[in-house]
Amino acid sequence: MPMNNRISLIGAPTDIGAGSRGASMGPEALRVARIAAVLAQQGLEVLDRGNLSGPNNPWLPPVDGYRHLAEVTAWNQVVHDAVYAELQIGRQPILLGGDHCLGIGSISAVARHCRAVGKKLRVLWLDAHADFNTNLLTPSGNIHGMPMACLCGHGPDALIGMSGAVPAISPKWIRQIGIRSVDEGEKRFVHQMDLEVFDMRYIDEMGMRAAVELALALVDANTHLHVSFDVDFLDPDIAPGVGTTVRGGPNYREAQLCMEMIADTGRLGSLDVMELNPALDERNRTAEVAVDLIESLFGKSTLMRK
Repeated sequence: MPMNNRISLIGAPTDIGAGSRGASMGPEALRVARIAAVLAQQGLEVLDRGNLSGPNNPWLPPVDGYRHLAEVTAWNQVVHDAVYAELQIGRQPILLGGDHCLGIGSISAVARHCRAVGKKLRVLWLDAHADFNTNLLTPSGNIHGMPMACLCGHGPDALIGMSGAVPAISPKWIRQIGIRSVDEGEKRFVHQMDLEVFDMRYIDEMGMRAAVELALALVDANTHLHVSFDVDFLDPDIAPGVGTTVRGGPNYREAQLCMEMIADTGRLGSLDVMELNPALDERNRTAEVAVDLIESLFGKSTLMRK
């Protein structure tokens, strides 16, 4: 059972930072897959706060290596304020994305909250991509490839200062799991920042259990665990509804194990569910798999456990 059974769902319907349209429909697809009812069945008190609003996607080319920087900043500020407000009143926010650039606002809010209450923060980044690009490294200018770098202090001033401190988080607090697509320059930068990454090769060799055990090492009663779950973490065979599919991701059982092990800690404090793109999905299958895994993250175990 999680530490906090008061959950707030926050929809952020935008694809402002992405390279393809459609992630703006993600929150609705998760609602159609009955996310609120499924969590309520776990004995959680679920409030759906509805959708945040922000600027429309102008669909313009990048400027100085950033696409839609002003709009991305506006959306992230709205997300930051909404997530922080829930944490301040002792509720657990689940951000329904939207593309992964919104992780900047969400995790900035969590970092601000942890500083205020004196908690340690651990961020689990479940993703096919490291999202550690900068405007100089990016091949596309799409800011959904940059949230990790921004959170670690490498990005435009408007995005890196959102938590009230620069950097918002230290690379030492991050564990990335499932990574299998990293741009060349980004790869060097990830090594330089000494990020702890459990890529698919590690998971193939050592198993998901070893990866998640290490990712959760030293999580204790004073740790706030934030999970940023990019749906493209999953293998496209089970989750086709994302804009940036990469073959060779975790299968259903591996993903279930990952979620159950996180749930077992009882330390989950906040969650992002990102990059679900129903326009690319088959009959909402990806949303249903995502909701199924989120249910496990909140304590549904697939077998009877003592």
